Amino acid sequence: MLCPKCDATMRPLDVPYTRSLRCDQCHGLWVAVGEERELTAAAEQVDTGDAAIGRYHNGFDRITCPSCTGDTQLIRMVDTAQPHIWFESCGVCFGRFYDAGELRDTAEHTLAEFIRNLDAPERV
Repeated sequence: MLCPKCDATMRPLDVPYTRSLRCDQCHGLWVAVGEERELTAAAEQVDTGDAAIGRYHNGFDRITCPSCTGDTQLIRMVDTAQPHIWFESCGVCFGRFYDAGELRDTAEHTLAEFIRNLDAPERV
């Protein structure tokens, strides 16, 4: 499977009983449906990419699902608990793509994040 952001090869994570993948180049994560909670708990081990590179790739629009066949467009979503985190989700297979650093960020709930969320830009 190829990464929807940089077209590099995505490989299975070294996590038992998971179908999720990590990109060899940008280190984005494809999280299969139903595996988000388990992977968020292991975010430090699976989300090993540079968050600055993830922020760069977060600006890419109109990406297709790496799992579905055809041209299924991923939908940009916002984490309602942490609105500064944007990820992409497939409306067909319900998989999610997190840029490097985003899954680690979802696992953290700090006072600094609470304050940053007060100033998060509104999604349009």
